[in-house]
Amino acid sequence: MSTQRFKTTFLLGGDLEINRMGFGAMRITGPQIWGMPENPQNSIDLLKRAVELGVNFIDTADQYGPFTSEQLIADALHPYNENLVVGTKGGLVRFGPWADFNHDASPQHLEEAINGSLRRLKLEQIYLYQLHRIDSKVPAEISFEYLAKAQRQGKIRHIGLSEVSVDDIKLAQKYFKVVSVQNRYSVLDREWEPVLAYCKEQNIAFIPWFPIGGGMTSMTEKLKQIANAKGVTMHQLALSWLLHKADNILLIPGTSSMIHLEENLKCVEIMLDDNEMHQLNNLA
Repeated sequence: MSTQRFKTTFLLGGDLEINRMGFGAMRITGPQIWGMPENPQNSIDLLKRAVELGVNFIDTADQYGPFTSEQLIADALHPYNENLVVGTKGGLVRFGPWADFNHDASPQHLEEAINGSLRRLKLEQIYLYQLHRIDSKVPAEISFEYLAKAQRQGKIRHIGLSEVSVDDIKLAQKYFKVVSVQNRYSVLDREWEPVLAYCKEQNIAFIPWFPIGGGMTSMTEKLKQIANAKGVTMHQLALSWLLHKADNILLIPGTSSMIHLEENLKCVEIMLDDNEMHQLNNLA
């Protein structure tokens, strides 16, 4: 039975070589992604440790906290290593813990959001800026036009999208080069398979959020059985499957635990054979 290999790096936007195992900085904030964490130093230590272990892509957003995640990243890592890419997102406004937010992808808000992220992250240019959501109240073309303008101004280097369809990506490509797409996707949740396929065809990075996903109990139980047979955790197996699934997938598992951080990063050492991939491919 042959073992499947995967590339460990991806050339983002054609000029930024990043390790495919990154870090998502949503959970370094307070409970329910709101406010400062109880122990900010733990978050700072976690970020530093991630970089020590080879992470050179960190994903965040202005509304994680809000603003807290970006502030902690700068506190921990500025001045940044030359090869470190910090990607952030804008287009949401939050009023309370968890899902209490509104979409706002108007040019006025995006300009404020980009300037705020530049200031908090202590950057002269954001290497990857992703539109957090297309706003139903604002024609997508208007949002895309503004992002292209901000790119021409040098405020952002590359532009990505989040929670979009193939048609959304194609429309955005009329205004700028789309270098990344961040959609919900996992071994147990394949709703956005057509978007992954299009991204792979276009050499666009696909960044799954909720990478272990959720699903029917029977699916989760089968995943657990395969993981136990492999001697790894379900989370490690789910992450490893994504690395094997497509070379344009970038992983950004988030955690506030040092133990879980190191556990997640070890998934790059897990090799899956043809039979294991077949079992996992047929879970969903």
